[in-house]
Amino acid sequence: MSVTREQNYVGVFDGKVGFGTRPAVIVIDFTLAYTTPGSPFFAEGVVRAVADTVPLLAAARAAGVPVIHTRVEYHPSGADGGWFVRKVPALRKMVAGEPLAQIDPKVAPLPEEVVLVKQYPSPFFGTPLAPMLAAMGIDTLILAGCSTSGCVRAGALDGVQHGYRVIVPRECVGDRHDGPHDANLFDINAKYGDVVALDEVITHLGGLATKAA
Repeated sequence: MSVTREQNYVGVFDGKVGFGTRPAVIVIDFTLAYTTPGSPFFAEGVVRAVADTVPLLAAARAAGVPVIHTRVEYHPSGADGGWFVRKVPALRKMVAGEPLAQIDPKVAPLPEEVVLVKQYPSPFFGTPLAPMLAAMGIDTLILAGCSTSGCVRAGALDGVQHGYRVIVPRECVGDRHDGPHDANLFDINAKYGDVVALDEVITHLGGLATKAA
């Protein structure tokens, strides 16, 4: 008897982590490379995700929730990107001073928000993110960014491996194509964290703001 994909996961990959008490929002690589037509990385799915992240950031800031941004940048030689740059040669566009490597102004960091520069998919790898989160007493990561199948998935995996609850508002992540996007959201929700509606996250953040008032 055949079963659906969802039925095959029931009782095995259907747990929930839920929200903790001290979240941080991690905005992964929402740079102009993904939102500028003509860029090799341009993706309509990311353009939509950037727009939907604007209210997420507003809710987080209103609640006093830390917001941390990441972006990718390489030395002109690409040496600091190792085999990753060899595998994805378009990454050579992401060098210091290149406009495409800058964060999209729609989700621009506030002056007090940290921007981490990275060279690999995970926001944890080769950055001070882990000790920062530990020092702030964070227990929950709310991930926005791109791409769903790359850096967001890597962040979700490393997040749970570092001991954090992982929450992904589905409207706030994007990819080049629906297939990889949908498949990776399914996997993240099955194994590493909770993929939820943006409204649910905003409601939760609103509750934190009320408690803090």
